[in-house]
Amino acid sequence: MTFDTHDYVFDLPVDRIAQHPADRRDASRLMVALGDEPPKHHHFAEIGQYLRPGDVLVLNQTRVMKARCFAVKETGTRIETFILSIQVDPGRVPVLLRPAKRVKPDMILTFPNSGVRARLIEKGDQGRGILAFDHFEALQAAVEADGELPLPPYIKREEGPGSQDSERYQTVYARDLGAVAAPTAGLHFTPELLEDLQRQGVDLCYVTHHVGIGTFKPLTASDIREHQMDAETYTIEPNAADRLNLARNENRRIIAVGTTSTRCLESNYRDGFHAGTADTDHYIYPGYRFRAIDGLITNFHLPGSSLILLVSALAGRERILALYREAIEHNYRFYSYGDAMLLLP
Repeated sequence: MTFDTHDYVFDLPVDRIAQHPADRRDASRLMVALGDEPPKHHHFAEIGQYLRPGDVLVLNQTRVMKARCFAVKETGTRIETFILSIQVDPGRVPVLLRPAKRVKPDMILTFPNSGVRARLIEKGDQGRGILAFDHFEALQAAVEADGELPLPPYIKREEGPGSQDSERYQTVYARDLGAVAAPTAGLHFTPELLEDLQRQGVDLCYVTHHVGIGTFKPLTASDIREHQMDAETYTIEPNAADRLNLARNENRRIIAVGTTSTRCLESNYRDGFHAGTADTDHYIYPGYRFRAIDGLITNFHLPGSSLILLVSALAGRERILALYREAIEHNYRFYSYGDAMLLLP
């Protein structure tokens, strides 16, 4: 085990970063890693071959909001306001502002398409601020009419997100608005594949974990233990908690779909799963002992990120780096619109 950040960095050719999704969601590729066996190569539609009746798949039903909103000052200067969360009092909405030097506290910003006005009540460091909207409906109207989908910075769109992104950068089961990035492991599922898995006896269990801007936060410390995760909000409903506890008591496998579902479950588990809503900055890195999950469906992650630390904690650093080298050799596509891996350690 090593805590040196550099030991979780690998060389990734730029052309391996997926710029567009696969033609069909479940046509993306799937690498299957079972224990220490050599990896198997499939397409995502074949994932049912490795799932058993009674397995519980935990899916994150957060919906990505149009978080990148554009407003204007009274002078007409355009200001980008990146909404960080709508799960708060509409009178105190956290945002990132750009260019931040052009705004001051008490300034009124107008969202031109919706006509909504908001006041900047606080301005902090690194472009952060707090906007006050009159009510939640005004905040929703500004996000819907003046916002655009916040694609990750490594997906390049000269004209901004397109109609394909509006559909494909949401999971087919997205429900609860509040994320600023998609839970990308779930992007591979189609309604038909989910139905097939249910017929096979796989239990689909939904939680909500709103992905925050911290998902793109790089590791800056040389020691991974010094990294601090940003807090994110999750909800586990009573029915979901009951089904998860039943599966645990019956020794059935719980397989998380994505790192956000993993962090939701692992932060919640305390001698069982508990219904409710909470904030979590739960940080999973090598040395961590998993209590809530038995397997993980995930995409291929950025070098030196908190996400590669999480999968390394589950399967081991050397194992993960070997799997990633094989993925590069076999032309797998990386990151949000890329291919997937099933880890059953």
